[in-house]
Amino acid sequence: MKYLFLAPALIAIALPWSCGGSKPAATVDTGVTTAQTAPTPNPSTDSIWICPMDRDIRKHNPGTCPRCGMKLVTDIPEPVEYHMDLAVSPAPMPGRRVRLTLEVFDPWKGNPVKNFSVVHEKLFHAFIVSRDLSFFVHDHPEWNGTSFTYDITFPRAGMYRVLGDFYPEASTPQLITQTVFIPGDEYPIPPLTRDYAVKQGENLSVGVTTSPEEPVAGEPTQLRFTLGPADGLQKYLGAWGHMLAASDDLIDMMHTHPFTTEAGEHMAFKLVFPRARVYRVWVQFQRNGVINTAHFDIPVRPEHPPRDRQAS
Repeated sequence: MKYLFLAPALIAIALPWSCGGSKPAATVDTGVTTAQTAPTPNPSTDSIWICPMDRDIRKHNPGTCPRCGMKLVTDIPEPVEYHMDLAVSPAPMPGRRVRLTLEVFDPWKGNPVKNFSVVHEKLFHAFIVSRDLSFFVHDHPEWNGTSFTYDITFPRAGMYRVLGDFYPEASTPQLITQTVFIPGDEYPIPPLTRDYAVKQGENLSVGVTTSPEEPVAGEPTQLRFTLGPADGLQKYLGAWGHMLAASDDLIDMMHTHPFTTEAGEHMAFKLVFPRARVYRVWVQFQRNGVINTAHFDIPVRPEHPPRDRQAS
């Protein structure tokens, strides 16, 4: 929020004088400050500054988003989806160190994209999750001038999903997934069930409640996390927390941040679960320089049928 500071004003009292040469009255300091108000913004002519990621954040002046820290802009292009190619070398095997190479191409002519805007202090955020949801990585591939690269060891055979979160310059933020298959026999995948139990991180305990208590597909859900102890909380990559929500079939993957702008014992996120599945939700909070990661499993009920169908 910007504040307008006003210096004490001098009020000049000018008495009329005749053409006969009377001297003007002297300036008198009354010690009274006149109130000044900023002009009312005109929505038809004045620019509106918007956060490219959290579009509900809007201001009449330039600045940064109080929620995610991104620079506010006056013009957001129409959303389009870019293309992201993923290559793995050498051939992946369980326990083998490999390099992921991620290249981004524009959706119009397929040209390589080489200019990106910083999002939460990084050019690229990568989330890597195994099919059984037991393996989770949130890290930041390095830019080499033509592509992003990241070295990783996949622990077991099976499918892994790679979510790329990046922001091509003068475009809109992107969330794009690719898939890596590691050869070999997969372990059986146990079904997910509700897990709201308090989790203990490195130096922070994390509990969760949801509103509504049973989330419904397609409707907003508030996820409220209780942190303890709450002293020493710090922003991590420009936000008070990070969340990745993934459906149990790894079709839906969503990355978001708290809608609160101050640190405290409670951190709240808003999310719309798109389908009736069980979702694993990972959250990350930083306390005294230590990143704490916790996960919870949240069943989502089918959306409510329309009223006319209920009546019939």
